Amino acid sequence: MTYVVTDACIKCKYTDCVEVCPVDCFYEGENMLVINPSECIDCGVCEPECPAEAILPDTESGLEQWLELNTKYSAEWPNITSRKDPLDGADDHKDEEGKFDKYFSAEPGEGD
Repeated sequence: MTYVVTDACIKCKYTDCVEVCPVDCFYEGENMLVINPSECIDCGVCEPECPAEAILPDTESGLEQWLELNTKYSAEWPNITSRKDPLDGADDHKDEEGKFDKYFSAEPGEGD
């Protein structure tokens, strides 16, 4: 098992999860974070820290696409290990549906 970041993170990019991760397995895109599944130690401390509830265990059904996306972009985006402010308007987008099709960006973030 590993944890994955889902589309609930898009346009929010809260980084509370990054701060508690003991193995620094988060990577930053332009408008979301991902977890490197091979680095994640399945400790679960990040899941309750996410205000958008975007982090889920990959054992939940229907998360295969998110495991693939997290794997792909954690290899391309820079590592992030410290907390940053969320994106402008994050609270407005937190509960929005269908964010992947509307807003996903493959562009990397800044990282640390």
